[in-house]
Amino acid sequence: MTAKETYIRDVARLLSGFIASGNTTDLLGYLTAEGGLPGADPELTGAFTGVVREFAAADPDDRRLLWDLCIMLADIPPEGAPASDLHELLISCGIRGIGTLGSLSPACAEPALTRLAEASADPRQRIREAAGMGVRDILSRQRDTVIPELARWVEGGSWLTMRAAIMGIVEPDLLGEPDIPTAAFHLHRKVLIRIYTAKERQSEAFGALRATLGSTLALVIAALPGIGFEYLRQLATLDDPDIRWIVRENLRESGLQKRYPETVRHIRAQIG
Repeated sequence: MTAKETYIRDVARLLSGFIASGNTTDLLGYLTAEGGLPGADPELTGAFTGVVREFAAADPDDRRLLWDLCIMLADIPPEGAPASDLHELLISCGIRGIGTLGSLSPACAEPALTRLAEASADPRQRIREAAGMGVRDILSRQRDTVIPELARWVEGGSWLTMRAAIMGIVEPDLLGEPDIPTAAFHLHRKVLIRIYTAKERQSEAFGALRATLGSTLALVIAALPGIGFEYLRQLATLDDPDIRWIVRENLRESGLQKRYPETVRHIRAQIG
């Protein structure tokens, strides 16, 4: 039995116990102990997310219990689980659980997105990453609800909320589906307009968004090379240091260099 299979088996058993008794002690103890092992975090969080979704989809009566559990975990404050603390894994599980529960229906998606928007601005990087992954989880099944909401995040949200929207929509599997590449392109364009018109660019949050855009735009261009490269050429003409940095970084992405070497060389020469 692989580590992943073991995690799924154990989490399923412990979640069943929680649903039957309402007691979280054994479940939380297991997640905290196992989460401290090297390399355990992604598989353990993934096992928790998958089992939560399976249980919630199978029995609507369990869905509220699982939602309340995930909210409890996600609401652990920074002082209760500072960066690099073992209890951060509990919060990641809660946030990913919120995302996967949100994927079950449009009615579930709306409150889940509200929670993920809050988590996207958390001071802890690990929690912000979980929020972006939670967006992906909902978007994979509820795109008609999620895409308009992400547009609102981009139009009026903070730098970190914008970052979560961008992270969520550039999942490679999603970019292979109809309509997602176009939505991702429009979100990136709106974010870059906000950057171009921004005066405040010194914050850590702005830097985090800029760093993310340094690779995500290439994924969108690879999915929509026609309008994508034309847009990149337009960006390359702008006299803006952050926009030009983003263009340069995306031109370094190996996927674009291998598939479109001449186009990449032309735009790189244009930007200098």
